[in-house]
Amino acid sequence: MNQGRTVFSQVMDFLPMYEFRKCVHRYNGNYRVRSFSCLDQFLAMAFAQVTYRESLRDIEACLGSMSKKLYYMGFRGKVTRTTLADANENRDWRIYADFALVLIHVARGLYQDDQLGVELDQTVYALDSTTIDLCLSLFPWAQFRTTKGAVKLHTLLDLRGNIPSYIKVTTGKVHEVNILDDLIAEPGSWYIMDRGYLDFARLHRLTVWTAFFVTRAKVNLQFRRLYSHPVDKSSGLLLDQTIILTGVKTATDYPEKLRRVRYRDPETGKVLTFLSNNFTVSAETIAKLYKSRWQVELFFRWIKQHLRIKSFYGNSMNAVKTQIWIAISVYVLVAIIKKQLKLDGSLYTILQILSGTAFEQLPIEQVLTNSDYTFEDPGSDNQLLLIDL
Repeated sequence: MNQGRTVFSQVMDFLPMYEFRKCVHRYNGNYRVRSFSCLDQFLAMAFAQVTYRESLRDIEACLGSMSKKLYYMGFRGKVTRTTLADANENRDWRIYADFALVLIHVARGLYQDDQLGVELDQTVYALDSTTIDLCLSLFPWAQFRTTKGAVKLHTLLDLRGNIPSYIKVTTGKVHEVNILDDLIAEPGSWYIMDRGYLDFARLHRLTVWTAFFVTRAKVNLQFRRLYSHPVDKSSGLLLDQTIILTGVKTATDYPEKLRRVRYRDPETGKVLTFLSNNFTVSAETIAKLYKSRWQVELFFRWIKQHLRIKSFYGNSMNAVKTQIWIAISVYVLVAIIKKQLKLDGSLYTILQILSGTAFEQLPIEQVLTNSDYTFEDPGSDNQLLLIDL
């Protein structure tokens, strides 16, 4: 029963606080901290994400206007602009990265039985990255081009529930293909990637680990056809071949057979050529799997539109990573709430309701299931496929 607690504090009740304290202890986050703890920092930054605060001064003013309610929202220290700025600059961002991974583990368990859209029992991941532009004069550590700064958000998205299972934040100079070196593949799982990850030595490593991949082929690929398999051309398939690479370097990097599938998209007329190391599923399934990779693009678009990760409250690498990881935590937390409360609304709708009712003292179930709250996502219809989990 709700006893006058704010909606925001009820949202924070879904956090596994024991795991949060373990993350703080792991990196001595509260060492010599007198009043503004790591939990206060997390709550302030999560509040900024939920209510779309523009700056540290905006956070301070908004929370200060409701100072009598802060204790009941979980805050134990006074939230000021300078205190929050110091915390973002100096407290180890890995506290919040580790805690986000805890939430991700919880969310993936909740969504593991969701429909994939492709008749496969295995886990299917989409791997991609997005670039977040920064002002080089304000973020000199994030040099990307001669006069441009940026960070990259590398994400491995579990397509059951669209929950990120792996995230790495790097400077803009780090190429996408290098992330394959950090990837520990799950045997039997699928990894869907675009041409930016086409490195045959690294892809062969996935084959050795008995994982499957689907990626796009480049036009200058050197290969020799071994077999051709019949295809249903009415479905858009043009060919299904078993090939072996013949390039001087590629033949050494990937000495085994590959599957080459060509498909014409009936909507755009564009011809796409896929490579895979799986020879058992149908060619149509290969095409559908690559098409599902678009969900990671929608994920990036969603978090850029609805969370604060394009403008930052601090200029250091630590502050930027702290803000990104807490933003990811908020995204996953909303997904957890949606599943545990069995809500029908999209993540966008839930965030909009929470934004407008953060200080309300009503049961969260009543707020989130009230039919009077209706919002339309300003994104495309395709985007709704991402957030209608």
